Amino acid sequence: MTGLLLTVAPPIFLFSVTHFQDQPWSSASSRTAARHLHEALVRVGGWRDSAHLLMGDEYTEDRGILGGVLDILQPQLTKDSWHRCEAVKLVFAWTLLRVTRPVLSLFLPRLLPPSLLLNDHYRPDNCMLGVGCVHHIVLNTPAADLRQFNRAEVLYQALFKHLYTSEAAVIQLVLSCLLDLLLILEKPSSSASHRKPSRHDDVLRLVLTHMEVEHKVALRRVYASALPPYVERMGVAVCRHLRRVERVVLGYLEVRDPPEETSRLMILEVLQRTIKVAWPRMACRVDVLLRCLLRLLVDLSSDSSVGGPVRQELMDQSSASIRLLDACSEGRVQRLLLQLDSRCCSTQVLSCLATVTADR
Repeated sequence: MTGLLLTVAPPIFLFSVTHFQDQPWSSASSRTAARHLHEALVRVGGWRDSAHLLMGDEYTEDRGILGGVLDILQPQLTKDSWHRCEAVKLVFAWTLLRVTRPVLSLFLPRLLPPSLLLNDHYRPDNCMLGVGCVHHIVLNTPAADLRQFNRAEVLYQALFKHLYTSEAAVIQLVLSCLLDLLLILEKPSSSASHRKPSRHDDVLRLVLTHMEVEHKVALRRVYASALPPYVERMGVAVCRHLRRVERVVLGYLEVRDPPEETSRLMILEVLQRTIKVAWPRMACRVDVLLRCLLRLLVDLSSDSSVGGPVRQELMDQSSASIRLLDACSEGRVQRLLLQLDSRCCSTQVLSCLATVTADR
């Protein structure tokens, strides 16, 4: 590979990537021409694809052009200038998302600051672009490199503040990114130190607090979908948050979420995971939770607005939750169900409840 090609490749790369973006400055014909130019550059240099073009081959002396690309982009990615050209952020993000291990860690000092600038912007689209870049860095950088110079803590603080926003799309990306970042900042749940409060507790506490008072459907769905993996990650340490978890479960199961009932299905999953890991502490909550689950079963049996498959899934998950409550209370649920007046229940509800006693 000639030095001339490595010299001219970065500006050609940036020009082609800029113009095959589906943006106001491009048209269908210009995007097609830009893709052809990009493919020709890859072909002439003997690279396999765009990622190989940027990173080169770690097993040979073939070099990529990432350094040259960043040399051109860097002056435009400062705090005062990056927002002046709409294309710069898109080209940077497109480039970054094609750089993986081990090359990314070599260029981390040059890739991390622009990602944080995008992450900190007030516009949701820029913020989401930045969070996506940060998440890619977290997934493709060794933990030791992120811990060095306290980078992981900086990323955590930059992401954590977004949990106070009301943008559902931003929170969804942030919670997913935090879940991976916390693996780097915190020790595994099996270690003894996990018994002490950690950043997992801070995130879960804030999420549960927001869930209790949230009324926007989009945000409720995002929170409910993100909660199960956090409860799973916490393990038995979720006992520190049982009161909040109980209030969230009771509140979310009472509110319909048509047509897919995403929130209630996710909350039932949260309840089941919580019972499994914190079963010694759940016996005292059986009465309240059982009453809520029975009310849900009765409501579903008479709610024609819920589709058949969705209704069946909700009833199955409710029955599974009741079985877990029965197991952790040593059969107390069965004794309570014997006192139930069957005349106030539909055949469908009675069929679900019959599975509780059938498993014993």
